[in-house]
Amino acid sequence: MSHIFIKTLKLKKRMVFFLGVATLLLAVSIKTYSSYEHNKYIATLSWSVADKVIVIDPGHGGIDPGAVGKNGGVEKDITLSVSKRLANLFGQAGAAVILTRETDMDLSDPNGGSLISRKRQDLSRRVALANERNADLFLSIHVNSFISDPGQHGAQTFSQPGAKESKMISEAIQAEIINSLKNTKRKAKEVDYYTTRKSKVPAVLVEIGFITNPKEEKLMMDAAYQSKLAWCIYSGVVKYYANKENGSGSLNEKETIKTFMNNSGKGNIIP
Repeated sequence: MSHIFIKTLKLKKRMVFFLGVATLLLAVSIKTYSSYEHNKYIATLSWSVADKVIVIDPGHGGIDPGAVGKNGGVEKDITLSVSKRLANLFGQAGAAVILTRETDMDLSDPNGGSLISRKRQDLSRRVALANERNADLFLSIHVNSFISDPGQHGAQTFSQPGAKESKMISEAIQAEIINSLKNTKRKAKEVDYYTTRKSKVPAVLVEIGFITNPKEEKLMMDAAYQSKLAWCIYSGVVKYYANKENGSGSLNEKETIKTFMNNSGKGNIIP
C-alpha cells in the first residue's frame, strides 16, 4: 500500500513539474508574441519619421569620458554605441539623421583653453548643429550616475521646462522604455539642462541608465540591450509623430497592423 502511495506521489510531483514548465513556456510565448506584435506595429508607423531631420547627440567624447563604472563601462563609449544603433533605425525609416559625433571625439577646438571652456564650446556646438539645420528633433543620449546610492537604476527622459512638444516626445519615449524594458517606473521630467535650454527645436535628453549600478552598467555594455534601448527611443518618437499626424489621439494598434498588412504586406525595421 505504501509502495502505491509513494508511486502516486511521485506521479503527482511530475505532473506539477511538467505543468509548471508548460505554464512558463506559455507565458514566454505570449510575451514573445506580444513583443513581436508591438514591434510590427511600430514598423507600420515608420512613415511618420520619413524626411524628418533628427539630430542624435552621443554624450561626451574625446577628452571628456563622462561617467565611468566599476566594471569598465565608459559613458562616452556606451552613448556612441546606442546612438549609432538609434541612427540606423531612423535611417531605415527614411529620416535624415545627423550624429553630432561618429567617433571618440568632442566638438571643441584642441587649443580651446581649459577643460571647462572646451566643454562649454563642445556643448554649444552640439546644440548649434540642431539649430542651424532647423531639425525636427534633437536627441541627446547620456548615462546617469549616483555614486552615493548605487542602487539607483532605470532609464529616464528629460525636457526643458515649458517646452510643450519636447515634453510630449519625452513622455512618449519614457512610456516605451517602461513598457518594453520593464525594469523601471521612472517618469519623464522637466529639468533645466544647457542643451535643452539652448535648443531652438524640440529636444529630449535621455539618461539610458545608471552606470553606478553594477547590474545596469553591465546591461548598458551589452550589445543586445543597447539595441533594445535604441528601439525604445525610436518607438517613442515614431508613435509621437504618428499620433501627431493622425490628429485624433492614440492610434489603435491592432487596426493599424491589420490595415498595413492588408494594403502592403510589408513590415520593415522589426528587430
